[in-house]
Amino acid sequence: MNAPIPRPVQRAFEIDAIRADFPILATTMHDRPLVYLDNAATCQKPHAVIEAEKHYYETLNANIHRGVHLLSQQATDAFEASREAVRALLNAPSTQDVIFTRGATESINLVAQSWGRNTLKPGDEILITHMEHHSNIVPWQLVCEQTGATLKVVPIDEDGVLDLSTLDTLLTERTKLFGMVHVSNALGTVNPVAELIQRAHAVGALALVDGAQAIAHTPVDVQALDADFYVFSAHKLYGPTGVGILYGRHSLLEQMPPWQGGGDMISLVRFSGSRWNHLPYKFEAGTPNIAGGVALLNAIQYVNALGFDAIAAHENALLDYATAQAEVFAGLRIVGRAPGKVSILSFVMDGIHPHDIGTILDMEGVAIRTGHHCAMPVMERYGIPATARASFAFYNTFGEIDALFVALHKVVKLFKGPAS
Repeated sequence: MNAPIPRPVQRAFEIDAIRADFPILATTMHDRPLVYLDNAATCQKPHAVIEAEKHYYETLNANIHRGVHLLSQQATDAFEASREAVRALLNAPSTQDVIFTRGATESINLVAQSWGRNTLKPGDEILITHMEHHSNIVPWQLVCEQTGATLKVVPIDEDGVLDLSTLDTLLTERTKLFGMVHVSNALGTVNPVAELIQRAHAVGALALVDGAQAIAHTPVDVQALDADFYVFSAHKLYGPTGVGILYGRHSLLEQMPPWQGGGDMISLVRFSGSRWNHLPYKFEAGTPNIAGGVALLNAIQYVNALGFDAIAAHENALLDYATAQAEVFAGLRIVGRAPGKVSILSFVMDGIHPHDIGTILDMEGVAIRTGHHCAMPVMERYGIPATARASFAFYNTFGEIDALFVALHKVVKLFKGPAS
């Protein structure tokens, strides 16, 4: 029996008060207290976000941007206040550069189809990394099929770190866009996106950053990064599902044609032709998830009140504590050991399929994610079908990590017997 790993003393947070803000954390699963460690898939929502959606439907429910009546004006003001909160969160130059979508996936597809399909031609290249989520792979495969462009990939090493030495040959004058994940959802790797963007611009390429996993863990300044496009999903930032953000460089968004047609994205419609609305509405066809968009403001306010420094300190302590326990757990192998990684512990266990791990942990009240995590190329890189993934948020505790490893010992006992 290994000596117990001492818990760190973490005074940055009033963790009990924070957890009280998230009603689902007080529930049970299979008659056990819920230990929710699946935050990379989606984060739980605080009362403030839940109540904001409820308040919208009870007091503000009206379509936006179109009505002259007071209720429509109030709903529009609430929605646009959220857009301003996103602008401030990203330090975007203008709210005109902040597009609401259904999620990070739709944001990437918008760029691929509006910019890529109308710009790329045979001989052009799109560069992405080996650790991308499928949502930053498949849209580029589709647009390459449509245009004759070619998709290239930056490899990763055994630790899950990009092999930057390959950029000298992969980034050329043929590269038109470099799509990169800010934080890997499968490995926790934090990529040097500022350097990668600079390298892309040096050859005349644009840069798109998938910030879905980064947005809740680190401050993002799109102007300091010099990003051309930055995307994220609200539900990874303690906000509602069905809401995403595309930040785009203003000059690019002005040049790009609409991706979807319909209401609100036009200024004039005649059978002989139509004229597009100004930014950002040119890319926001139809009625959006208004309630979710309004509630995103409350999620941003909640995270800002805690502060990214305090969030990072707590989450890094959680990850260090979990990693220390994993390293002395017989038969467990961590997948992804990049220096400075955040909030994700992916692992495999000798002779036990990750899906079996997840099923048994579920019966113990511990919710983790198992599978390929929409990152099949990462799994192929390591020669494995899947991993078990525990991912941490600021409301998680050291006691919950202890519960995870107690449950993992039960997994071993069930599959290998008491002597293991």
